[in-house]
Amino acid sequence: MAQLTTTSDDRPSTRETAETSVPGFEITSPTRHQGADMWRVARDSGTLDLNTSYAYLLMARDFAGTSRVAVQDGEVVGFVLGYRRPTDPECLFIWQIAVDTSLRGRKVAAQLLDALVSDLSGVRTLETTITADNAASQRLFASFAERHGADHRIEPLFEESDFPDPGHGAELLHVIGELTPGS
Repeated sequence: MAQLTTTSDDRPSTRETAETSVPGFEITSPTRHQGADMWRVARDSGTLDLNTSYAYLLMARDFAGTSRVAVQDGEVVGFVLGYRRPTDPECLFIWQIAVDTSLRGRKVAAQLLDALVSDLSGVRTLETTITADNAASQRLFASFAERHGADHRIEPLFEESDFPDPGHGAELLHVIGELTPGS
């Protein structure tokens, strides 16, 4: 993963607002100590590509400004990991998003995305990749585009043959934009 230089717009946020909170938890920037909890949520999801725990620790440390965690009773119950694309700092790429099974169906993932985008200035486009069989993620990002009044297009990015590990499906690029400030 490329090393990014974060701007002052990417400083960690600790605010909790009515539109980004659900009773019982708050959305904040992750701390490096929460990387292990993010790995656990990803592992327990049963659907995400589980990366090494080291990757989650690094993301929590180096990309806290462009990532968020949902914390309930001191425990991480969801996260969104993102970064600004080095070649296009107005584009926020969402690498992973996951919610603990106990909170699924409560729109926690949508609130994590909304909180992250509202905290960052200068984000005009959001990108992510989703496999064709991941209907939940497709709905999440389609509803994000709808809530923000943004176009949503899907195009090929990584073919199945691009992956060295067998059985990994093609990843389709979802591009959402143009996002307006405060949307």
